Amino acid sequence: MSEQMGENSKKQGIGELLKQALGFYKNPEYIEDCLREADVRSSIILTAAVIGMEIWMLIRYCLKYVLTGRCATLGIFFKYTYTYWILLISSILLLYYGVQYMKGKMGVLRKFSRALIFLYFLIGINFGIRTSLKDFSRGKMIICFLSMSMYVTFIFVVRPYISLFLMGLSGVGFIWLIDMYAVDKEGNHVVMESGDLINYITFFIILTVLYMTIYFQRYSDAQKEYKLMLASITDDLTGAPNMMRLEELSGKYIDECYEDVRIPTYLVFNIKNFQTFNDRFGHKKGDDLLREMAKIISDVFRGEPYARHSADKFMVLTGCENYEEKAKIVRDRLVNAHPNETYIDVTVGAYSLRNSHFGPQHAMDRARYAMKLNKNTEEFHIAEYDDKCRESYEIRHFILNSLENAVKNGYIKAFYQPVMDAEDGGICGCEALARWIDPEMGFLSPGQFIPILEESRQIHKLDKCIYESVFKRLRESMDAGLPVFPVSLNFSRLDFELMDAVDELEQLIKKYDIPKHFIHVEITESALTEDEAGLHKAVDELHEKGYVVWLDDFGSGYSSMNVLKDFNFDLLKIDMVFLKGFAGNANSKPIIKTIIQLANRLHMETLTEGVETGEAVEFLKEAGCERLQGYYYGKPQTYEEILEKINNGTYKLSESLKKSE
Repeated sequence: MSEQMGENSKKQGIGELLKQALGFYKNPEYIEDCLREADVRSSIILTAAVIGMEIWMLIRYCLKYVLTGRCATLGIFFKYTYTYWILLISSILLLYYGVQYMKGKMGVLRKFSRALIFLYFLIGINFGIRTSLKDFSRGKMIICFLSMSMYVTFIFVVRPYISLFLMGLSGVGFIWLIDMYAVDKEGNHVVMESGDLINYITFFIILTVLYMTIYFQRYSDAQKEYKLMLASITDDLTGAPNMMRLEELSGKYIDECYEDVRIPTYLVFNIKNFQTFNDRFGHKKGDDLLREMAKIISDVFRGEPYARHSADKFMVLTGCENYEEKAKIVRDRLVNAHPNETYIDVTVGAYSLRNSHFGPQHAMDRARYAMKLNKNTEEFHIAEYDDKCRESYEIRHFILNSLENAVKNGYIKAFYQPVMDAEDGGICGCEALARWIDPEMGFLSPGQFIPILEESRQIHKLDKCIYESVFKRLRESMDAGLPVFPVSLNFSRLDFELMDAVDELEQLIKKYDIPKHFIHVEITESALTEDEAGLHKAVDELHEKGYVVWLDDFGSGYSSMNVLKDFNFDLLKIDMVFLKGFAGNANSKPIIKTIIQLANRLHMETLTEGVETGEAVEFLKEAGCERLQGYYYGKPQTYEEILEKINNGTYKLSESLKKSE
């Protein structure tokens, strides 16, 4: 039984080998285009050579017969040379076609390159047969037929089984014509000698082998190009098309949708909590999940352009009206395939391209943005790019595109929120906060531009602008003999990552000659959990250089006692979250008291932000909090406004400032 199976596999292998050798297979359109282009390139060279030879032959004929008077009339001239003219004119036409083809022209005629070259093949073979029949009848060799066979077969390089058929038909047919119609001048039948017949058969065999070699070389080159092309438009991991391929297909597909009165819509699919799955099962399983998602999308949106966008995101361009239903099928199939992984879900963003003048990239960007804003966690929901989303998107683009200009032209300004000494109620410092006042957009909220700049990793540009502004203002006040008080500057994790934050401070200190006790450094608690080692080094360096360092937003997230254990801070800034609902929450007071007591035992001062009521002020004083900040004392304002309030008695300078001097 096993021996029989082995024989069958061998037979099948031989059969497949023969099919490959003879060309009985279907090529991708890209490979066929490459082969057709190779034929056209060959036709340009060979037709140019044929044109030269035919012109030379016609000139030679004129010199030998027309100028000597042996060809008396024009009719006789064309009678004996019409085959030359047919070959010459067809060569010129094919040469013109080939040149235009390679320039990307000829429109619909590009599809008929093989048909035109085959027609030229027949003309060339016909010319060779007619000429060589005459030559053979005169006792000459059939060089013309052999030459034309070589020329036209090198132009018309097609599948091996076709070449075998054409070459066999040409060779056998020509020999048959000689046997049937070759006669000498006296009309006697001329027979090809057996030696010449063997030579001619050998020539055709060699020509056929050479022809097939050329075909397979071209086919191999085309395959290499095809693989490179596939690699350039295919995602390596999932085998799905990549974004470049989606962009290529989008234009034509969108036009087809408009012609069919359909609205093309871009959908962006995001595998929610993919990183959790990756961490739990490893990268191999994670890769399998991405391949699974690609296959599901390909099945559900069959025949429609799609691509892997990046990481765990995929994009689809669909003209289906029921795309919401299909998107839900995609989500359900993935979720149901992993019933034990309840954290896995799919979020979707959509943008319908209702205006044809918007390009594919425009639509894809908006679909991605809509998906990003999809916060629905209770049930499946497609986030459509609507007016609200559009407004947010436009503001985002404005912020990203205008930051450099805003910094350069002074549209970004430092506002100062006063910090009060709890003991005497005097101002003991300020926190510098960024405000963007644009002549075009008006006042932009920090809640709008700060998250966008953090996400795009450009927040350090904004912060550097604020630092410079604060140092400059302090120097001006010192030079003018105006009141000066410490200013705290906010430093995020990205500031330490994207620039040398400590060196930036040092340069500004030297540039504006500001005493270091006027500059306080605020570092957010969340930053310390990202790069603990790097920030530990930065905090130690700041202390070594004489800066006061604060821990900002303590309690805003999942506060860890390790932060207080591992880092040395001069001041603990208690987040405003503890004062929200202060009056009605019985737990707030004991928690705040405990934090203040803990800070004191760790030799840290305390500051509570978000103070809005007199009741909160009194409680915090009693609890031992040393500094207070919030709307109860004032909103962020310009430095000039604070100086004016000091002058009119609204604010007074704290005694602690005088002691520090």
